[in-house]
Amino acid sequence: MYGFIKVGAAVPKLHLADCIANQQEIIQIIKQAEQKGIQVLTFPELALTGYTCGDLFFQLPLLSAAENAIAEIAKATQDIDMLIAIGVPVLADNQAFNCVALLHKGKILGLVPKTFIPNYSEFYEERWFASANDLLHEQIPFAGQLVPIGADLLFSATNIPFLKIGVEICEDLWVPIPPSSYQSLYGATLILNASASNELASKPIYRTQLVSQQSSRCISAYVYASSGIGESTQDSVFSGHSMIVENGTLLCQTALFSRESQLICSDIDLEVLVNERRRHTTYMTQLSQNDAKRFYREITFQLSETNTKTFDRFVSKSPFIPPNNDYLDARCQNLFQIQVTGLARRMEHTHANTLVIGISGGLDSTLALLVAVKACDFLNIPRTHVLGVTMPGFGTTDRTYQNALELMRSLGIQTKEISIKDAALQHFADIGHDPSVHDVTYENTQARERTQILMDLANKTNGLVVGTGDLSELALGWATYNGDHMSMYGVNASVPKTLVQTLVHWIATSQTLDSTAASVLLDIIDTPISPELLPPDKDGNIHQKTEDLVGPYELHDFFLYYILRFGFRPAKVLFLAENAFGSQYDRATLLKWLKNFYRRFFIQQFKRSCLPDGPKVGALCLSPRSDWRMPTDAHSRIWLEEVEKL
Repeated sequence: MYGFIKVGAAVPKLHLADCIANQQEIIQIIKQAEQKGIQVLTFPELALTGYTCGDLFFQLPLLSAAENAIAEIAKATQDIDMLIAIGVPVLADNQAFNCVALLHKGKILGLVPKTFIPNYSEFYEERWFASANDLLHEQIPFAGQLVPIGADLLFSATNIPFLKIGVEICEDLWVPIPPSSYQSLYGATLILNASASNELASKPIYRTQLVSQQSSRCISAYVYASSGIGESTQDSVFSGHSMIVENGTLLCQTALFSRESQLICSDIDLEVLVNERRRHTTYMTQLSQNDAKRFYREITFQLSETNTKTFDRFVSKSPFIPPNNDYLDARCQNLFQIQVTGLARRMEHTHANTLVIGISGGLDSTLALLVAVKACDFLNIPRTHVLGVTMPGFGTTDRTYQNALELMRSLGIQTKEISIKDAALQHFADIGHDPSVHDVTYENTQARERTQILMDLANKTNGLVVGTGDLSELALGWATYNGDHMSMYGVNASVPKTLVQTLVHWIATSQTLDSTAASVLLDIIDTPISPELLPPDKDGNIHQKTEDLVGPYELHDFFLYYILRFGFRPAKVLFLAENAFGSQYDRATLLKWLKNFYRRFFIQQFKRSCLPDGPKVGALCLSPRSDWRMPTDAHSRIWLEEVEKL
């Protein structure tokens, strides 16, 4: 469904060397997984025997019992439509191999042996097991079936687009170039790792980083299942630390040291993985090198679409903002410093004497002003090199006007006030426009007059006009062409509106400011977003509210992220929005603003084709010199027709 597939990692309550008890526990967990709608399930390394059996691996009764257990599990799951990966010891070619058996509907699709066998510290695995490189045959009789065996196996679901599975076992991940690196180059989008990683101080953090990094390098999903506390405690303790990661993002993980069996699951997005691989044009270039070439046997099977009613994946309402507050401070610091450094370097390079900014008392100009002030601090020059200009017009309210003045005073910059009313009225007279007609001419005249003032002041003071418009406005085309659309350096150009709000709040609450500046910033955040180009209401409050006209910015930023960052189709964007926003917006409302986003995005491309320079701060940017190259005359028919069908 929309490219999602539900995967799981299981940590069964282990009975060391008791294959029958382990078999029963595994079957019970498989049935629980079936109820959750899990389609691919991974168990730990040597899950049927336990990893710490030592010289018992020389005992034929143990190896035979493990093989019989696989046969019983295959029989018990022949009506279960799930790919199941279970760690099991296997005899072949006069050797024993530490393998993962992959089962589907009673058939053993293949056996994947471990390639890199550890023999250091507390590990003595070479005493019992050979490497996959030592195999002589490509298939063996096992558990009553003739089964392919080898580290050269990939498993493809023929009826689920983009699902190709690679397998590695524990130590395989810890080597400089893991098998999954090659498997991914040959199309594997999901990597399963059956592991028995013992616990040491700080190892969970390292392990998580290792899995996340490999998932990111491979642009793949990664399911890591590790042995629990039932293993022998003779020399090591095991915690059962298991996790599901997608392209570097940890989706879920088990609790450590649980006495009971554990089962975690998440929906992974195969479509986003293949889209990302296609965008990263260096991804496949290593295959041109001879040492990267491999041959894989592809094992095919059919896996039904999930029929679960639950969607096991967190979808953030604010995808541009870290969901974990622990990362928020570092993220904001990093983004803000990119803006500051970019502007400071541009000022330095052009030998500009001033940074000229139109200050409206709104969010965008506030963030731009804060960036400019910090740029001066960064260059060790007085803040009076910032020239803040407030330009009250027909729609300016007392709240925004006072906030603009108070903020400029508290930050210690150079200030100037220039009313645009007389100039706008003169222009109306010059072009024969009735000022009582509050149409687009009425609005844009004011925006362009303000930009003209800023440009001329920059010329007069040997300065740079600092742009204030943000990424969300650029996506919607919510800017006056050659008005607020234009500047000499746009510091907010790749910052979406929801992130602008977050950055201003972060500065107000965590940076060194006087109490006046902090309180003004918080009031600006609470002020309705408006260009203030239409007269206030009878009570002097903002009459023209942007989100009433173009839609809520939290929705548009959500659409922007998934449509442009990942190229998702309207149906999938709607599906994700319904999961993220729940009952906050009904389906009709989501569709209304989704349609508006597509409509405006296509017809407003001409504004984005001639943007001024500005720093890229995140994964998405609409500059024609950076991430986005779109023909101005492209039609939106394909997208809007799909929205209509929804």
